Amino acid sequence: MNEVPWRASWPSATFGALFGATMLNLLAVGALLPTLPLYVRGPLDEGNLMVGIVIGAYAITGIAFRPIAGVLADSKGRRWVVVVGSLASAVAGAFLFLPLGLVAVLGSRLLLGAGEGAVFTAGSAWVADIAPERNRARLIGIYGLAIWAGLSIGPLIGQALRAAGGFELVWAFVFLAPVLSTVIASRLTDSAVAPRPAGEDRTLISREALGPGISMALVSAGFAAMASFVVLHMRDEGVAGGAWAFTAFAVSLVLSRLIAGGLPDRLGPRRVALVAALFEAIGLAVIGLANTLPVALAGAIVMGWAFSVLYPSLSLIVLRRVPESRRGSAFGTFTATFDLGVALGAPLVGVAVTLGGYEAGFLFAAALAIAVAATQAVILASRRRRPAL
Repeated sequence: MNEVPWRASWPSATFGALFGATMLNLLAVGALLPTLPLYVRGPLDEGNLMVGIVIGAYAITGIAFRPIAGVLADSKGRRWVVVVGSLASAVAGAFLFLPLGLVAVLGSRLLLGAGEGAVFTAGSAWVADIAPERNRARLIGIYGLAIWAGLSIGPLIGQALRAAGGFELVWAFVFLAPVLSTVIASRLTDSAVAPRPAGEDRTLISREALGPGISMALVSAGFAAMASFVVLHMRDEGVAGGAWAFTAFAVSLVLSRLIAGGLPDRLGPRRVALVAALFEAIGLAVIGLANTLPVALAGAIVMGWAFSVLYPSLSLIVLRRVPESRRGSAFGTFTATFDLGVALGAPLVGVAVTLGGYEAGFLFAAALAIAVAATQAVILASRRRRPAL
């Protein structure tokens, strides 16, 4: 008998193992954030423009491959996509050992973006499959913390490994972490994917996810604004320690998602999304108007709470609009919109900053969040006016 030695067949164990497998991929991503710029500027002797290209290459394949991964998750199964995605991330780590200079680094970044995008997209659909309906938004939100945990802890690991053994030790970690993720995912029991009804199209882009996805992209621009400009804004005001605003945001997001992540399940996802988008706008406006660190921290904490429930709320709206047979495709489209919002939001806010200063940049991002709140309010109002049949 060729039995797999261990399988997590009950939902809690599957969720925990899937969370761990996903976080291992994100730890690899995070470990490169503080080390790759030093490698590009140092051993590769390239300039700041190439640093930006190398770091940004990751997002290109991340956006492109998420919809593809979603379709494959529906047709091949969630586990298959998570395993293949983790293997792609491991190969990305191996690429860094190749003596091909910048070509190896760019190839690695493109593979890593595709691998991580595939893992999180299929993993999100998998969590939706196994989560009880009454707790679905909460578990989707907690699963999303795998990203924040990986991106928070990963840079510390990368710095420590580089200090202990140089760049090669970091490359080894970036290779081995996804290998371990592959082992974990390969031993999980896949969820039962609903069969595709006869005549149902298997489209790359899920139309049902586009509306909530546009909202996700708009609120993600607020995150891009804070991540890109809060330190510079505080420095312009003569305030040191602006980086603490991002820490306050991250801590608030994690704690709020653990405590309040079930609000969309209990109160309805559109109502929660409306209120949360308004609070994100308030947080962004407070940061933009801040001239002291405590005020900026208060704005970041408000933003963290808002962001903690926006993603699960909009995810739940998507899930309620698509059949089980197309969950993977829906998440592929939806999760890509977060990356798209950050990729486009940062330069758009940068234009606003150039034209009117940091305050104008944050107020522009706040206006985008208000647009999301207004959209949800209009939809809710139209549903209340709809006559009962």
